[in-house]
Amino acid sequence: MNRSKWFASIVFLLLLSAPALFAQAPPPRRHVLVPKSSEPVAGLVAHTNLRVLVPESGPFAPLAAASPSELPPYAGYGYETPASFACIYRLVHNTVPGCNPNSTTSNPTGGSGAIAIVDAYDDPNAVADLTTFSSTFGLAPADLTVVYASGSQPPPDPSGGWELEESLDIEYAHAMAPNAKLFLVEADSNSFTDLFTAVLVAGQLVGANGGGEVSMSWGGSEFSNESQFDWVFTAPKVVYVGSTGDSAGIIYPAASPNVLAAGGTSISRNGNTGNFILESTWQDGGGGPTYYEARPHYQDRLAYIIGSTRGTPDISFDANPNSGAWVYDSNPLEGSTGWWIVGGTSLSAPAIAGILNSSGAVKTTTQAVLTNIYKNLNGNGYRDITYGNCGYYLSNFSVPGWDFCTGAGPKLGGGSGHNW
Repeated sequence: MNRSKWFASIVFLLLLSAPALFAQAPPPRRHVLVPKSSEPVAGLVAHTNLRVLVPESGPFAPLAAASPSELPPYAGYGYETPASFACIYRLVHNTVPGCNPNSTTSNPTGGSGAIAIVDAYDDPNAVADLTTFSSTFGLAPADLTVVYASGSQPPPDPSGGWELEESLDIEYAHAMAPNAKLFLVEADSNSFTDLFTAVLVAGQLVGANGGGEVSMSWGGSEFSNESQFDWVFTAPKVVYVGSTGDSAGIIYPAASPNVLAAGGTSISRNGNTGNFILESTWQDGGGGPTYYEARPHYQDRLAYIIGSTRGTPDISFDANPNSGAWVYDSNPLEGSTGWWIVGGTSLSAPAIAGILNSSGAVKTTTQAVLTNIYKNLNGNGYRDITYGNCGYYLSNFSVPGWDFCTGAGPKLGGGSGHNW
């Protein structure tokens, strides 16, 4: 056999033996869509923190027939599911090597008390979409109550962005804590006035249902008197979780010392096998020192990094849309409905709220949780992200321990409540 034929034979055998994630065809080219609801707005107005991965040819089309329960709705893609997150973040005992979304079937099973998700505008299909999501991924049926913060049904968001936000929030809060009671508290608009009213209602509901978490995937630019509103996030037996945003810098209410600031990471997978490689920073994740909030006592040991003001994020979760999660939304966005791949720190907040809930850290407060997070820095309960950068001019780097890109890193294993 001559050299060229020998080389061709070896290449052919290698191709046959290599496991393929994309069996039918190369994955389509994609771009990241920023919904209108996620565009920053001047004034005391909040925006969502959504990033949507969209094929250039249109919405995702199935590569194969719908998969069995726990697996993705379409086989062949390497995007995240409740089970793959449970594997990556060690929320279940029977993890599988690689945590491949197309073969990982162990969902989280915890949850108690309540989680309230606060969003603006009305999602008329919230209950139906959560039912579709749960049945697709083999999750227990959700106990969801929709509450109008003002007592009257809010209008819908004509752009569809806030409806996608609500679908993402309730689906991944439920996915991470399937036994928790859920409340979707809808504000009349995305003004801080209306959203803070909804946060107060949410805190009362969670406290009256055994304690738990309030998830806030929205935010807006910091403002000089923001600390006067920090009291909004102080209901007893409630932990408040807020997204840090999808660009360099700080947003409120994640900047509040009474809110657990949820930052973003990136998950890398092998392009051939779909197996997990590592977790690194997400360069677009929000974070940094705040302008108007004094350094809280629980961050005193970080004074040499953050100075005299609060630093964010506190902990983090996958937020890169290129490693985003499957979300079902039947409300039109850009003229399409159905399954979406969604990232942004809008994913971080409800997922972290659910993980926190499943850990049993209910009937506590944000201050208690944050105190324990910073007491346990460099411990075994977090994945310390040490690869990547973020921030203005990409000037912040991930380092051992806490940093402005991912905080303490993602929480692993849920942990018992006192370890938060």
